Amino acid sequence: MTDQLLNLACGLFLLTAIGVLWRRELSALIALLTVQGLALTGIAAVLAVGHSTETMVVAVGVGLLKAGLLPWLLRRVLTQVPGARETAPLVNVSASMLAAAGLVLLAYVAARPLVELAPTAAAQAAPVGIAVVLIGFFLATTRRRAISQIIGVMLIDNGIAAVAFLATGGVPLVVELGVSADLLLAVLVLQVLTTRLHAAFGDTDLDELRELHD
Repeated sequence: MTDQLLNLACGLFLLTAIGVLWRRELSALIALLTVQGLALTGIAAVLAVGHSTETMVVAVGVGLLKAGLLPWLLRRVLTQVPGARETAPLVNVSASMLAAAGLVLLAYVAARPLVELAPTAAAQAAPVGIAVVLIGFFLATTRRRAISQIIGVMLIDNGIAAVAFLATGGVPLVVELGVSADLLLAVLVLQVLTTRLHAAFGDTDLDELRELHD
């Protein structure tokens, strides 16, 4: 039963990352990021069953931060540009889906030594976290809007956290708090910058802002 729940959470975790490449509306991206935070919380909670209380505390903290606070902050940023969407990403949706399939395959090939070293259900699911990291890098480098790029960074962070949970059965509370604090600071800085950019130029498309500079 535990293995089935873990596989379900990992499947949802990966599907939300692929969904982020599929959708262009920024509000939809934030919604998918929230679902992914819940899936990551499920992974941490399943692995915490039967372990120390600290591991369960980390799972609860992950849920509050990644499925609650960070998406809420992004929604506040989005209020500055309501209805915003990616109108011209560097890679179109069809090519992005093909790239996602290739990145998932690459993740499973790269993680094969880890799976062979520890053939447990958690270790076998670790390639999912690596795939989300790669998809996050792809999103951050192919989208033009600042919010989309920070969502890519958050996907990278979620993927790293998933690999840490699946490969080790949990990470120390102080480590997770340190990484999450850095990410929270980045989102707060984004909120301030987006507000100022929209007030000054009326847009947050980074390519258009570079053209203003030129």
